[in-house]
Amino acid sequence: MLVVAATQNAHKIRELTEITKAFGMTVISRSEAGVPDFEIEEDGATFEENSLKKARAIMERCGLAAIADDSGLVTDALGGAPGVLSARFAGVSGESADAANNEKLLALLSGVPDAERTARFVSVVTLVFPDGRALAARGECEGFIGRAGRGDGGFGYDPLFTPRGFEKTFAELSAEEKNGISHRAKALAALRELLSKGAG
Repeated sequence: MLVVAATQNAHKIRELTEITKAFGMTVISRSEAGVPDFEIEEDGATFEENSLKKARAIMERCGLAAIADDSGLVTDALGGAPGVLSARFAGVSGESADAANNEKLLALLSGVPDAERTARFVSVVTLVFPDGRALAARGECEGFIGRAGRGDGGFGYDPLFTPRGFEKTFAELSAEEKNGISHRAKALAALRELLSKGAG
């Protein structure tokens, strides 16, 4: 199945491609599908709303099935923040956004004891078909927020997040290790299950 990725984040496209190729899905970028460059305002209150909005917008532009991931970090000590605002947490865009977001998160958690630094990455993946049908699947990965970044891999909050049961952060794991346990991998596995049951 050929699907167009709604995201323009190269890291997310790489993860989507690596995970979905195992079940016969070929993910292409918006530019490869001839979709003009435009911004989709992520103004939903939930990951589900944003994911659906992004997938539907791209499907309507190209007429092909489109897949969107809306994901973020939910931190218990901060009442669920940054949540749907994860990518825009520090109000910075571009290449410096990740560093600014991580710096803000660490500052807000500075007085929080280690045992209370629990968090989870959440991913909602939505697949929208040209006939308007939509399938949505959610995945979560539980873990903890460290006191400093570790590792050079991954992106976003990966250097700060240690998944439960591991000693390494997401940024210290190999791509294969991360793709085996991540929130995005779990959401895509759930989507695959929906497709295998004929929901698509």
